[in-house]
Amino acid sequence: MKFKSVFDIIGPVMIGPSSSHTAGAARIGLVTRELFGRQPTWAKIYLYGSFAETYKGHGTDIAIIGGLLGFDTFDERIKTSFELAEEARLTFEFIPESGHTEHPNTARLVIGDESGEMELIGVSIGGGKIEISELNGFPLRLSGNHSAILVVHDDKPGSIAKVASCLAEQNINIGHMEVSRKEQGQMALMVIEVDQPIEDEVLQQIALLPHITQVTKISD
Repeated sequence: MKFKSVFDIIGPVMIGPSSSHTAGAARIGLVTRELFGRQPTWAKIYLYGSFAETYKGHGTDIAIIGGLLGFDTFDERIKTSFELAEEARLTFEFIPESGHTEHPNTARLVIGDESGEMELIGVSIGGGKIEISELNGFPLRLSGNHSAILVVHDDKPGSIAKVASCLAEQNINIGHMEVSRKEQGQMALMVIEVDQPIEDEVLQQIALLPHITQVTKISD
């Protein structure tokens, strides 16, 4: 992992003792909430490696719940996230796992409400930075550090080009893009990191394109 500055190594302004175990965990929870698009009412959090071994002492648990409540890494409310979760009627369970993962600071979050559920795998890679490696079974690589658009679509010719053209018309530059699919011709996922903030009007335009089923954004 390459760091752009000394501040990437020190870590972000944050609540808690560890940029990896606390700030990164909060960021994983926050990105999960943003992708879900609303406050979940229940969550099951599976912890692996170092997360599973030290999550209580390093505040990983309160940080993830704080993120699911919408709190950023520096938000003082993270300290009382368990109590605030009860007020928000968010029930949760932490499940330490012994299975092997590629990175020691890995969490799998399964969240939902009466309207649906979502599963995400997040990794805290150091300095408060994270990567999302899987979303609802789709492999991906999403940092959560840049504005991004996730587009669920049918795997049809021209779908990617139409989305890219829509962004170009709005003078939005694509910094990184990945496309994954489970089976040829079936459902696919575009992950597009961009250099500018994304307005809701742009999302609405993309949602109206042929073969698009869902559009979600993550703010940096």
